[in-house]
Amino acid sequence: MAKLLDGKVALVTGASRGLGRSIALVLAREGAHIIATARTQGGLEELDDEIKAAGSSATLVPMDIKDYPAIDRLGAAIFERWKKLDILVGNAGVLGAVTPVAHLEPKVFDDVMAVNVTANYRLIRSMDPLLRMAAHGRAVFVTSGVATSFKPFWGGYAISKAALEALVKTYASETETTPVRANLFSPGATRTKMRAKAMPGEDPMTLPHPDEVAAQIIQLCTESCTDTGAVFRFAPEGLKKL
Repeated sequence: MAKLLDGKVALVTGASRGLGRSIALVLAREGAHIIATARTQGGLEELDDEIKAAGSSATLVPMDIKDYPAIDRLGAAIFERWKKLDILVGNAGVLGAVTPVAHLEPKVFDDVMAVNVTANYRLIRSMDPLLRMAAHGRAVFVTSGVATSFKPFWGGYAISKAALEALVKTYASETETTPVRANLFSPGATRTKMRAKAMPGEDPMTLPHPDEVAAQIIQLCTESCTDTGAVFRFAPEGLKKL
């Protein structure tokens, strides 16, 4: 039986655990070949086993998303092998520190911006030609509600996600007349290690599992998604456009 993403090539960053792992799996189960990047080799190998068990295949790319020349090399390798990229999911991200803006250490702030903003700019820079070569290129970047809610102590993370939203919406407007569609996905509170770090007193079992959240992102990765430059939010009753 044909699957929704048969023949598609999908790049997922931060794919070794949490939401990224779940996104990679849901795309693989629909037939996509997954290019999975993360720093953790062991986590990628476990993901590969799960993808194979789902009847799909993966290419593992152990790398630090802050290694920007490596992103360029990855783009060149994808061109050499597939001549296109159907789906790009920019999921890799870091929390930084939950602290007053005035107390944020410069090194921490720079790291958050490097991972959450600059790395995604470099991904767009390297993967844009490949997305344009696909019949229906789709780019999805993971954002957060704090990008617009301006909660105290979340400054570093919020600033980076607000910048990411500006980046993706600008890219979407620049590619509006092409087959490429670029959107943002806000998962909300999800049962991940990052959430546990940010909210140590919270009962994780009250939060949706990453698999449940990831199931909704697939709608933004298919040919039927015609929106671009929009923010979509996970909701138990179904994906919501903000």
